[in-house]
Amino acid sequence: MNVGICKLKIYIPGSQSLKDKRNILKSLMARLQKQFNISIAEVDDHDVWRIATIGIACVANHSYRVDEVIAEIINVINRDYPNLEIIEKETEFYS
Repeated sequence: MNVGICKLKIYIPGSQSLKDKRNILKSLMARLQKQFNISIAEVDDHDVWRIATIGIACVANHSYRVDEVIAEIINVINRDYPNLEIIEKETEFYS
């Protein structure tokens, strides 16, 4: 069993309130969870309007698959959410 954990700090320039931020994050996290079958949650910066920190966990049989899934998640965010900017990324892998 291989596990990948990724923490992404995301800048949301269009957010004008915590409600805006929550709506954007809820949509993003639901889509990623459904598309990639991952666990995802907001893990930090709960009271900051334009910054969100999300944690992602992925489990697979092979380490290369975990790496592929995390890379594809980042690609989807960059491609399909041009108004969001990933400003920090931390990734850890466990076997």
